Amino acid sequence: MFDTLTDSFTNAIKKIRFHDDEKALTKALNELKKNLLKTDVNHKVVKELIAKVQIDTKAKGIGKDQFLDALRKALYELLEIGGNKGFTFAPNPPTVILMTGLQGSGKTTTTGKLALYLKNKQKKVLIVAADLQRLAAVEQLRQITTQIEVELYEDEATKSPVEVVKGALKKANDGIYDVVLIDTAGRLAIDDELMDELANVKKAANPDEIFYVADSLTGQDAIRTATSFKEKIGIDGVILSKYDGDSKGGVALGLSSQVQVPLRFIGSGEKMEDLEVFIPERVVNRLMGFGDIEGLAEKTASAIDEKTAKRMTKKIQKGKFNYNDFLEQMESMKKMGSMSSIMGMIPGMGNMSKAIKDFDFENSGELKNIKAMVSSMTLKERENPELLNNSRKQRIAVGCGLTQVEINRMIKQFKNAGKMAKKFSGKNGMKQMQQMMGQMGGAGAIPR
Repeated sequence: MFDTLTDSFTNAIKKIRFHDDEKALTKALNELKKNLLKTDVNHKVVKELIAKVQIDTKAKGIGKDQFLDALRKALYELLEIGGNKGFTFAPNPPTVILMTGLQGSGKTTTTGKLALYLKNKQKKVLIVAADLQRLAAVEQLRQITTQIEVELYEDEATKSPVEVVKGALKKANDGIYDVVLIDTAGRLAIDDELMDELANVKKAANPDEIFYVADSLTGQDAIRTATSFKEKIGIDGVILSKYDGDSKGGVALGLSSQVQVPLRFIGSGEKMEDLEVFIPERVVNRLMGFGDIEGLAEKTASAIDEKTAKRMTKKIQKGKFNYNDFLEQMESMKKMGSMSSIMGMIPGMGNMSKAIKDFDFENSGELKNIKAMVSSMTLKERENPELLNNSRKQRIAVGCGLTQVEINRMIKQFKNAGKMAKKFSGKNGMKQMQQMMGQMGGAGAIPR
């Protein structure tokens, strides 16, 4: 997600990596300034960041480690704006959130992503269709809520968003919901009519927080519109949408300091699962190429049940991992979002995330072939891969439209994966994994 920005820091580090003089520091700072401006970071933000890094590096003595420490500190201060981080629940449920933003910003889709994020945390969520201006808004929410299996409140009998909100809140209180997400109307531009409607909805909803959804593809305009919304209606946090598109990425660095409101989430892909919490300390680590182990652990916990994980570990240790288990794990991995976002959270694997940017579990040709192969097996064959003799493989190949050579290759890959998993699940497995990651880490992380 932060590949372009991480490259900016990596290029700057290279200028000072083997030198510890004033000339090397100047080169590193100039490289950093040039790259940050290219990635659409606000020029005032860049100027302040460079000044802080320069002062801190000189104060501690010019060198690579001092430069790294100064850069990390300056980045954290830039992103650490007072206010809540991620999602904060009200003391007494339901937590009511007003979702605001301009038309086309991805507000409705982001509402669905946030609902799924909360649902994965075992929260009962109600989405409210209070955008009655855009004809397709309610239908879009119907499709989204059906897909993620979250309840939708709509009222076709009224054209008043205030009445819709009042009805939804009554339902939420009666139904013991944890969170209510209210999707409000947007416009192509900020106008008095929009603000008047939002003010009325805000009064009726009495929300615990107001989120503004900003389109990252609009660059610095996203900051200007967020600031305007803050002044006119009040906002408690910003969610950046479409961060996986052609956005240069720099808007994420300057937004919090310029709007003086914390950046809470980033939409990092097209899938409903592609919404990431923006926690400054973790983001700084990812920007510096050090990964985000805590974030990865949270994603894994939300996708894979603890009991299931223990059961799978035991099966792997006993060498009894079968094709049914494999498909189950693939379905769980899909819930974690895109593969590139997962790789970006692993220390030293930043460069790998670029190589698999377009890979996803849903549309991977290889995984489709594996699914087709498994679907052509009998239940006994899925549970016991050792049954797959030559005649069975021929039958499976015909059944899934693949050649027997392809079937043999995939079965071999499955066996090898099982052996590796068994190896890493043993007593020394974590140590071996750490050693392997350490060897791989030199390519992706910023040198230390």
